[in-house]
Amino acid sequence: MTLARSIAALAANERLNYVATNWLPRRTLTRAMGRFSKIEHPWVARASIAVWKTFSAVDLSDARDGAWRSMHACFIRQLTPGARTFVANRDQLASPSDGIVVASGAIAGDSIVQAKGRRYSIAELTGGEGDAYIGGSFVTLRLTAGMYHRFHAPQDGTVDRVRYFPGDCFNVNPPALKRVDRLYCRNERATVRLRLNDGTPVLLVPVAAILVAAIRLTFLDTVALLRDRAEPVADCDAALAQGDEMGWFEQGSTIVMLAPAPFRLADKLTTGDMVRAGNVLFDRG
Repeated sequence: MTLARSIAALAANERLNYVATNWLPRRTLTRAMGRFSKIEHPWVARASIAVWKTFSAVDLSDARDGAWRSMHACFIRQLTPGARTFVANRDQLASPSDGIVVASGAIAGDSIVQAKGRRYSIAELTGGEGDAYIGGSFVTLRLTAGMYHRFHAPQDGTVDRVRYFPGDCFNVNPPALKRVDRLYCRNERATVRLRLNDGTPVLLVPVAAILVAAIRLTFLDTVALLRDRAEPVADCDAALAQGDEMGWFEQGSTIVMLAPAPFRLADKLTTGDMVRAGNVLFDRG
C-alpha cells in the first residue's frame, strides 16, 4: 500500500470511529452500558470481560482480585498493594492516574490546548476557578478503556471544594478531540481542588465520556451531592496523603490537572507519553 493510500485509510478509520461513537445516541448507550455492566452473573461477567479484553488493551496482571462478579467490578478494579509507587517530594506533583498525555504546557492565559488547532477556556471548564493557575502549567491525561480507572492524590493536602457539572458524554479519544470544539467543557465533569500543606491550590478536573458518564469520589458521597443540592457544590475538609485514593471513573476518561506557578512540567514530559499513577508530572521551579 502506498503512503497516500495508508494516510487515506487512516483518515477514513478516524471518521468512522468518530461517527460510530459520537453520532449515535450517547446518553442512551451510556445508560444501557451502565446497566449491562453491573449484571452480576458469572456467565455474563466472564463473557463480557472476554469481549472487552479482545477490543481493548487490558492488563489485569496487577489487579488485586482474580475474578469479578460483573464487568463493572472489573472496570473499577483495585490493584495489589505496591503496584503503583508515589515518591514525589514536597516540591513535586505526581500523576494522579495511569494515562496517556494528550496535551500539556504552560498556562499563558485563559485558554489551553485540547488538541492541535483547538483550544478551550479554563474559566468555562472550571466554572471560573482558572485565574489562580495562569502562569502555571497543565497536563491532560486520557485513561483508555483498558487502563486502571482509579485516581489518587498527587501530593499531601486537603480537598476543600468539589463542584459537579452535568453535561454531555462525547468520546474523548483523538478523533473526537480533533472535531468537537470545547469538548471537555461540554462533557460531564467535576472540579476537585486540593490545597497542598503550604496552601497552594492544585485542581484536578475528572471528565466523563461515552459509556462512562459517572465520576465517583472516595471522600464524598457523589450521588447525594447530585441528588440533594440545587447547585452541586460542596465545601470539604478531606485530608489526603500523596497516593491516597480520590475516586474512580466507571470505565475510562480524562483528567485535566492544573498547577499554579512556580510549578512547571517535569523534564522530558511530552505529548504521547504513557504515565502511571505516581510518576512525577510537575516540579516546583
